[in-house]
Amino acid sequence: MTHLPMLLEEQDLAGALEWLETQPPYAIADEIARMDEVQSVITFRLLDKDRALEVFEELDPVDQQQILEGLRDQAFRDLVENLDPDDRARMLKEAPAKVAKRVLAGLSAHERQMTAALLGYPEGSVGRFMTPETVALQQDLAVGEALEVVRRRGARAETIYTLPVVDRGRRLTGIVELRELVLSEPTAMVSELVVTEPPRAQATEPAEDAARLMRETNVLDLPVVDSEDRLVGLLTSDDAFEVIEAADTEDVARQAGAEPLERHYMSASVFQLSRTRMMWLLLLLVAATLTVSVNQAFEGTLESVTQLALFVPLLIGTGGNTGAQAATAAVRALAVGEVRTSDLIRVIWRECRTGLLLGLMLAVVGFAVGAVFVGADVAAVVAITLIVICTWASTVGGTMPLLAKKLRIDPAVVSAPMVTTLVDATGLVIYFTTAKVVLGI
Repeated sequence: MTHLPMLLEEQDLAGALEWLETQPPYAIADEIARMDEVQSVITFRLLDKDRALEVFEELDPVDQQQILEGLRDQAFRDLVENLDPDDRARMLKEAPAKVAKRVLAGLSAHERQMTAALLGYPEGSVGRFMTPETVALQQDLAVGEALEVVRRRGARAETIYTLPVVDRGRRLTGIVELRELVLSEPTAMVSELVVTEPPRAQATEPAEDAARLMRETNVLDLPVVDSEDRLVGLLTSDDAFEVIEAADTEDVARQAGAEPLERHYMSASVFQLSRTRMMWLLLLLVAATLTVSVNQAFEGTLESVTQLALFVPLLIGTGGNTGAQAATAAVRALAVGEVRTSDLIRVIWRECRTGLLLGLMLAVVGFAVGAVFVGADVAAVVAITLIVICTWASTVGGTMPLLAKKLRIDPAVVSAPMVTTLVDATGLVIYFTTAKVVLGI
C-alpha cells in the first residue's frame, strides 16, 4: 500500500496534505486513479484550486467523472469552466447523460459553444482532440505587431509556441514559431519568417493518423483545418501522445485477445477485468472446436500410427507461434505506417519466404529429434509438416491484418490468439494429410 492511502485510512489529513504538496500533478493523479470512489474524492478535495485543475487534467475521463460526481456545485462549476475545451469534450464523450448535462449547464456561454463545436466532430477524429484556443497571425504584420498580438491574446490560448498564419478568410497559409518572432527584428515582416505548406490535418480525419504524422514530421503542434482549409485549431503534442498511447494500449489488448480496459488496472473491479476478456475467450473457445473436429476426422490415422500423437503439441504450438509473430509484426507495421494495404501482395510474398526459411531451419531440428525417438519415417512427416506449417502460418499471420484493414476492420482485432486458433486447426489438417501421403496410411 502506498503512503497516501495509509495516511487517509489513519485519518492523518495533515500528513496527506504534506504528501500532496511535495508530489507533481501526474503522481497525484496516478494515486487517485488507484483509489476507490470515496478516497479519490477526499484526496481531490484536499487540493487547492489551481493544483486541483492540474491534477484533474492528468486523469482519464472515467476517473474525472468519478471526481465530478463527488463535488459540490461551486467547485464543480469552477473546475469544468477552467478545463481546456478539448479535455472537456473528451470527458463528456464517456460521461453519463446526467453528468454531461450538469457540466454543460455549469459553463459560460463561450465555453459551452466551444465544447459543443468539438463534440460535433466524429468520435475519434482530430476535431475531438484539438484545441480551438489558438493565436492566429496575419502575414502582413510586422514582428513587433505580431508579438503584441501574442501578448494580448496568448493568455487565453492553450499554446503559443506554434502560431498559425492565416489570410483574411482565415485560410491557413503557414506557421511561424514563437522562437523565430522573439529572435527577429521588430521591423521584420511575419511573411519573411512563415513556413508555407506545413503539415496539417483535416478536423474529420482520425486523430491517430494526425498524431503519427506529428511524430514523423517532428512538429510540436499540428494545424487543424476544415474542408475549405480554414484554421479551426491545433493538435498539441501532449494530446498527440495521449492519442498514440490510447491506440497502442487498444492494439496490445486486442492482440492479446481482450478488450482495452477503460480505467486504471488497480481501480478496476474483478468483474470489469473479467468482462474485458470473456467475449474473446468465448469466441476463441468456439473457434477451437475446429481443432477438435479435425482430430475426430483423422482419428483413424492416429490409430494406425499412434506415434503421430506425440508431435501434435509441438506442431500446433510452432505453427501458432509463427502466425502470432507475423500478425504482431504486421499490426505494428500498419500502425506506424511502414506498410499500407496496397502492399498486400508484397507482404504475402515476404512472409511466405520468411515462413519457408523458418520452417527449413526448424525441420532440421525436428527431423533429428524425431529420428531418435520414433524413427526416420515419422520424423520425415514431422520435418515436412514443419516446413509447410511455418510457411502457411507466417503467410496467414502477415496477411490477415492487412485484409482486415482493407475491409475497414481494426487490424488488432485479428489478434494473435485468433491467428493461433486458425493455424492450430489448419496445421493439424496439414500434419495428418502429410502423414497419409508419406506413410501411405
